[in-house]
Amino acid sequence: MSFFDGKDLRQVDNLELLAKQVVEGFIIGLHKSPFHGFSVEFAEHRLYNQGESTKNIDWKVYARTDKMFVKRYEEETNLRCQIVIDTSSSMYFPKESDKMNKLQFSALAAASLMNLLRKQRDAFGLSLFEDHLKIHSQCKSSTKHYRLMLSYLDQLISDQTVEKSTAAAQAIHQVADRIHKRSMVVIFSDMFEQMENQEQLFSALQHLKHNKHEVVLFHVIDKSKELDFEYDNRPYLFEDLETGEKIKLQSNQVKELYKEKMSAFMSELKMKCLQYQIDMFEADINAGFNHILQSYLVKRSKML
Repeated sequence: MSFFDGKDLRQVDNLELLAKQVVEGFIIGLHKSPFHGFSVEFAEHRLYNQGESTKNIDWKVYARTDKMFVKRYEEETNLRCQIVIDTSSSMYFPKESDKMNKLQFSALAAASLMNLLRKQRDAFGLSLFEDHLKIHSQCKSSTKHYRLMLSYLDQLISDQTVEKSTAAAQAIHQVADRIHKRSMVVIFSDMFEQMENQEQLFSALQHLKHNKHEVVLFHVIDKSKELDFEYDNRPYLFEDLETGEKIKLQSNQVKELYKEKMSAFMSELKMKCLQYQIDMFEADINAGFNHILQSYLVKRSKML
């Protein structure tokens, strides 16, 4: 989505307005695409069920469509969605001040999802974690709750603390323990847990599935740099954002080995998600937000 190319969200004053622009642009494109059946217009109505009260039937819609629809009100909720964001230091990549990093991308994607969830009268909550679960809110659909969630995301965008370690497995177990009703759990993470902790991470994801939640994992990545290792053939100073350790390397000296290791990591991640029936989508920070919103709508349509 070119509108956001090169934008550092710390320079943005109004996250709510930005999220609204993302969603409105997505909806306009949706009406022009083969996916128009997932239009959010149905958020205002639902089909009338035989035997229920007729007082909320929208007779104007009936006159146009010859079908009975019931007006939907603020307190009605169809779905509960817990949005979980990995806030560890690896999510601050890339560090260039004039470019959106993975954490900022996840925050704006989450805000856009919340905007879309509100349009559909769905309830949503937010969980933020690094080496522990920092914030966990219950799912609600009120305007007051929406504003509070946006304030958490604003704080997240502004926070530039580095060298924060990851303990995704522990945090996801905590999230699973705290969600008491069946929900859609949407996770934004680069999944860069310590290699020796990978099995623990997959076990935590399995915990969510065991509790009957539907899990959607958006694997947030800078594809050109972190998967394809597209660097000019010159010396670079590479830094571990979690430990601060630095090493100077000629990029082409390590490119093939790096890509081989990343390919193995991605293959295992995809295999485990398939095994545990977790929907995994690549979320390239350079590719915009439409894919994320569309993937959510497709998943939602299968749940309802």
